[in-house]
Amino acid sequence: MNVQRGDVEKPFQISTISFDGDMTLWDFRKVMRHSLKQILTELQKQVPTPRASKLTVDEMIAIRDRLAEEVKGEVWSLLEIRRRAFERTLEHVGHPDKELAAHLNTIYRKHRYGDIELYPDVIPTFDALAPHFKLGLLSNGNTYPESCGLDGRFAFVVFSQDVQVEKPDPKIFQITAERAGCDLTEMLHVGDSLKSDVAGAKNVGMPTVWLNRDGLPNDSDIQPDYEVMSLTEILTILELE
Repeated sequence: MNVQRGDVEKPFQISTISFDGDMTLWDFRKVMRHSLKQILTELQKQVPTPRASKLTVDEMIAIRDRLAEEVKGEVWSLLEIRRRAFERTLEHVGHPDKELAAHLNTIYRKHRYGDIELYPDVIPTFDALAPHFKLGLLSNGNTYPESCGLDGRFAFVVFSQDVQVEKPDPKIFQITAERAGCDLTEMLHVGDSLKSDVAGAKNVGMPTVWLNRDGLPNDSDIQPDYEVMSLTEILTILELE
């Protein structure tokens, strides 16, 4: 057991737990890169040119990230950003083709959502918490519960692309508490990002758990109330075992 406590000496009096999605409940980077590898294979098949043959998954990620930054605050749909990124990728290899970009986007969605694997500690933790706490999902991503085997597990679901504000903005945590029907101080937020999850939640008075699966050093000035390496350790924090 590797539960590390911050400034608190005992569990908060909470009724609700909100969870981040990507890299907290599932390995987003793994499934994203896997999906892009399928896209790269299809793209190079459809565009058999020297420029396309040199394209890499890392380049595709960089193209998408630059586009996302350009349209930040204007385009909220992550699927739309991904589709546009494929259009720009095709332009990058000298083969602009919106129909092919749409085709690549369809393939991407198939793998991006069909090949998700939950971390092994997710279901056991949810099973143990569900009888005692209201559980919810609060994500800047776009993996909805029905896409990853978690349909029916959450009492509330908040996605940044739907409310057009993202973590760590205080407003999205306030929206989440309203949908959960509880005070901010009664909701424990669990996530892997010190900036988006921990700092964002602490700024509105929510207790926090930093999920640090890889045991990375915290070189920031952001201090979570608790730090764990596995979701199952939350049971110890809440004195359920």
